[in-house]
Amino acid sequence: MTVHFIGAGPGAPDLLTLRGRDRIAGSPVCLYAGSLIPAAMLDHCPPGARIVNTAPMSLDDIIAEIQSAHEAGHDVARLHSGDLSIWSAMGEQLRRLRALDIPFTITPGVPAFAAAAAALEVELTLPELAQSVVLTRTPGRASTMPPAETLTAFAATGATLTIHLSVHNLAQVVTDLTPHYGSDCPIAIVWRASWPDQQIERATLATIADAIVGKPDRTALILVGQALAAQDFVESSLYAAGYDRRFRPQSADSKFAGHDI
Repeated sequence: MTVHFIGAGPGAPDLLTLRGRDRIAGSPVCLYAGSLIPAAMLDHCPPGARIVNTAPMSLDDIIAEIQSAHEAGHDVARLHSGDLSIWSAMGEQLRRLRALDIPFTITPGVPAFAAAAAALEVELTLPELAQSVVLTRTPGRASTMPPAETLTAFAATGATLTIHLSVHNLAQVVTDLTPHYGSDCPIAIVWRASWPDQQIERATLATIADAIVGKPDRTALILVGQALAAQDFVESSLYAAGYDRRFRPQSADSKFAGHDI
C-alpha cells in the first residue's frame, strides 16, 4: 500500500501529468482537495473507488482515512491543486505518514504561476531585466510570514514577483511595492488560471485597484514586474549566430570543437 501525493495542476483537466493520471487510475481510494480539483479529474478514478472530498476535514480526519486504506491494503491517490512543493500542506501529512511508517510517493504538478504566465503570454525572466522569480504570499489566517520575508524585502531586488493567496490584500501589496517598482510598473492578476472561467486584468500599480472593482477576492494570482510588459529587452546570447557553445562551436579552435552533441 502506498499513498500517492499528486499535484493536480492549476485547474485544466488536461494539465494533469500522465504519471498523475496513472496514479489516480491505480488507486482504490482518492482524497481530493475540494473545489480546487476539477470534477473531470476524478473520472480517472477506478470503478468503485472511494472518493473523499477533504475540504471539510481536519488533518486528523485525513490521516484516519489513510490509515484505514493502509489497513485494507489499498493505495491512496491524494490530490492537491497546483504543485505540491508550495502551499500544499503536504509537509505536515508526510510527517504523520513517516511516523506511522506508511509509504508514499510524490508526483509534481503544473504550478499556478506557470499557468498564469502562459495565460498572460509572457516569459517571467528576460535578459538584463529580470532573472529571478519570487514566489511569495502575504500573511493570512492559516499561516503567518517569517519576519524577514516581506514584500518590501523582495521588492528591493526588482525581481518578477508572483504573489499567491493575496488578492484580498491588494491595497497593502500596492503600498509595499510602489516605492521600489514605481507606480507605472506592470501588474497582472489572473483568476482561476487555466479554468474555463479564467479572468485576467492587466494594469499598473497605480491603476490596478480601480481595475478590479467587482472582481472576485480569492483564487487569484498577482504578478508584478517589468517583464510583464517589456518589448525592448535585449536578446539572450543563447541563440545568437556568433555565440560559441557546445552544441554550435564557431570554429575548429573552439573549446567545444569535437565534443559530442
